[in-house]
Amino acid sequence: MLQRMESIFRDTLSKWRCSMIEFSGETDHIHLLFEAHPSLNLSQLIANLKTVSSRLIRKEYSDYLSKYFWKPYFWSSSYGLKSVSRGAEFGVIVEYIQKQERPQPPTPPS
Repeated sequence: MLQRMESIFRDTLSKWRCSMIEFSGETDHIHLLFEAHPSLNLSQLIANLKTVSSRLIRKEYSDYLSKYFWKPYFWSSSYGLKSVSRGAEFGVIVEYIQKQERPQPPTPPS
């Protein structure tokens, strides 16, 4: 599911003329580093990323998710956004995202 989400985010960012630099996720959130033009309305971009990914993930993984998501939304309304240049801090952020523990798939019952 996380790999599919990464693909959805990459495709959506491309449509907004942005590029994904790093992506990772944990059990309850994701980390996304992307490059965007300074004039881009970032709140609209984030809303679109959430809308598109929610619609596709809920559709493609409906059987699995039905056990966990009974509410009409997938994402919370909140998000964190930080602007960074390609200096020293940029490398720290890339490393931070890469070191996130990706959730492991559930073990099938024996």
